Amino acid sequence: MSAAKITTSVIRQRKETGKKITMLTAYDFSMAKLLDDSGIDMLLVGDSLGNVILGYDSTLPVTMEDMIHHTRAVSRGAQKAMVVADMPFMSYQVSVEDALRNAGRLMKEAGAQAVKLEGGREVRAAVEAIVQAGIPVIGHLGLTPQAVHSLGGFKVQGKSREDAKKILEDAKILEESGVFAIILECVPALLAEKITHSLAIPIIGIGAGAQCDGQVLVTHDLLGIYSGFSPKFVKKFADLHSSVTEAILGYKTQVENGTFPGPEHSFPIDSEILERLY
Repeated sequence: MSAAKITTSVIRQRKETGKKITMLTAYDFSMAKLLDDSGIDMLLVGDSLGNVILGYDSTLPVTMEDMIHHTRAVSRGAQKAMVVADMPFMSYQVSVEDALRNAGRLMKEAGAQAVKLEGGREVRAAVEAIVQAGIPVIGHLGLTPQAVHSLGGFKVQGKSREDAKKILEDAKILEESGVFAIILECVPALLAEKITHSLAIPIIGIGAGAQCDGQVLVTHDLLGIYSGFSPKFVKKFADLHSSVTEAILGYKTQVENGTFPGPEHSFPIDSEILERLY
């Protein structure tokens, strides 16, 4: 008998019980199954797949077709965890009708249980329409990567009184609009704590301190798959870049010196059969 699926009710209850919410990114079946088997509550099919999987330098080129393709794979690997799909850039900003249609596609065609979109008061109408259609929505405030150019780059948000006030107000607007949780990215820890205590819905932090109701990270960052720049808020729980590189170099060496494959990796055949071939 399979374990019960994590639902929006379970996530909301975590706010009341104080049990932290765990959320990680997943972009394919194999990683989704690993994370699901490990008991992670929520799998985020982030548009960060543009950077992590597709090699773009931002999330802006990611399309609805990209998101549907990867969300389908993750949905097949998640038996218990809730699958949340990002709405990519320009899939909800043009019109409420577009937002509703595209949110519906992520649910119907890709198997997501919820969608996430970036922004506060400017996306209120879109959030309300999606929620009214019965689609659970997660908001995203603070550093919103789809707005990287208008924000002036990837940097901490909410450090001035004016900016901090706007983020707090936007969080309350999103709550009033019906989102069941908010991701707060790259904001001062004390601001995140104030927002967490001010709202009745869960706040999930990334670079927002330990007082949020849960945490989310990009799984590839957590596993140390990359050797280059890593944001300050990332903690590497493993160094897979070194481990994987060592394994690949071992394979290369053994192929080149003829020690792989060995007899234990090969299939036998009766010598008489070979002799009759000539």
